[in-house]
Amino acid sequence: MTKEQLLASPPEDYMNEAQLAYFRNLLEQERQEILEGLESTTNHLRNDNTRESDEHDRASLEEEYQLELRIRERETRLLRKIDEALHRIDTGEYGYCEETGEPIGIPRLLARPTATLSIEAKERAEVAERTRRS
Repeated sequence: MTKEQLLASPPEDYMNEAQLAYFRNLLEQERQEILEGLESTTNHLRNDNTRESDEHDRASLEEEYQLELRIRERETRLLRKIDEALHRIDTGEYGYCEETGEPIGIPRLLARPTATLSIEAKERAEVAERTRRS
């Protein structure tokens, strides 16, 4: 199934087998890419025996490592969300808002396959968060 076919599906076919298979495949591909990136970073940091004698070079290298680790930390959180989304596919809850139980919608899931809230519920949550911060 293609994105175009997903978007053209009638509403009564929401989260049918083909759609669930599409999103499972999408999530599993993203999961694999993240795992490969994490392994690459681990190997890079483990095998890098570079000892820069120049203070500026050491600082640049350290900054590069910190940035790479922050990216991988973010990806680790995304990995958790992907695993949760795959679990929701298995339990039949994928594609439905955790707050309202209404369909999240194919366009939103294509943009963010790990989404757990409809656009409306997410907007309400963001407004509530901004209010708490103020």
